[in-house]
Amino acid sequence: MVVVGLMSGTSADGTDVAIVHVEGRPPRLRWRLIHFHTVPHPPEVREAILAATRPETGRVDALCRLHALLGEQFARAALEGIRRAGYTPDRVDLIGSHGQTVWHAPEADPPATLQLGNSAIIAERTGIPVVSDFRSRDMAAGGQGAPLVAYVDVLLLRDETRVRAAQNIGGIANVTFLPPTTREDLPILAFDTGPGNVLIDDMARRATGGRRTFDKDGQLARRGRVHRGLLEDLLRDPYYRQPPPKSTGRELFTVAYAASIWERGRRLGLSPEDLVATVTALTAHSIARAYRDFLPEYPQEVILSGGGAYNPTLVSMLREVLAPARVRLSDEVGLPADAKEAIAFAILAYETWHGRPGNLPEATGAHHRVVLGSITPGRSR
Repeated sequence: MVVVGLMSGTSADGTDVAIVHVEGRPPRLRWRLIHFHTVPHPPEVREAILAATRPETGRVDALCRLHALLGEQFARAALEGIRRAGYTPDRVDLIGSHGQTVWHAPEADPPATLQLGNSAIIAERTGIPVVSDFRSRDMAAGGQGAPLVAYVDVLLLRDETRVRAAQNIGGIANVTFLPPTTREDLPILAFDTGPGNVLIDDMARRATGGRRTFDKDGQLARRGRVHRGLLEDLLRDPYYRQPPPKSTGRELFTVAYAASIWERGRRLGLSPEDLVATVTALTAHSIARAYRDFLPEYPQEVILSGGGAYNPTLVSMLREVLAPARVRLSDEVGLPADAKEAIAFAILAYETWHGRPGNLPEATGAHHRVVLGSITPGRSR
């Protein structure tokens, strides 16, 4: 099948579009990336997404309109990706749309999650069947609904002899512990380690008066100095001590939380660059702490993906705090770092279409394996 994977993450900066050829079935599933690009969200769409993630501004009328607006946005992104790949919609079999998470509450009673981006609109505009709402079924089965990419990490990144950690750094950072295929004594494990780019992006926006929405090439953090006292205080958040399975998002690392860090830093006399450097260090140190506290064995290799993999300052910090593990970009093992999550949801959609489970209970905490998502039919061809 030719499958389009669509992903808009916690950073809410745009829609990642991957056109993927997938065939076979696990463990011999084969894939090939045909095309990848990112369609940036217009500023007003990004602001609407961020407003929807805050209880004080996430009004029901705004959520309803944003659900439709993102459906249109995702449909346009899919059609643009298909065109750039040199295809027409009739040559594409399926779309996997993760949607835009605006709230994720696996510890609530009952557990709940909400991803926006109307799949009916995507199917109607493209004519292609859509798999969406991937997280809900895992949560209904007792899981956290995340991280779902762990299933694809196991398929694509597990090594025969080396202990690996697949570390994705999007808005939120998540790790998949990948024991060698020859080691049956070690379990597969996956969980969210904490903030990825979400706090870095917020500090970069504040540091530049809104001129930047992220720390391009880690330039701001590189010019700043990490405040060790503030860093240690931030690392005392109870989330970091909570054992897996666990997942998080903007419901914990909120705009208000970022604002409080900014105000505390300014009271301490820190420069804007110091604050960007400190939250960059928070991402690196929270990842390292999660490895030492929760992984069954320390990894020999860390395979980095996500937007954070292209922040040289963050990667340098990770290499320092994760030593002696070797830190590599997933590009080096054949999986483009910026495209990984979009590829993952293309593959998860393919598995759903074939009626096969796409969750890993050892990663999400679900009681059993389940087929993920809901299918919205395309137009008759």
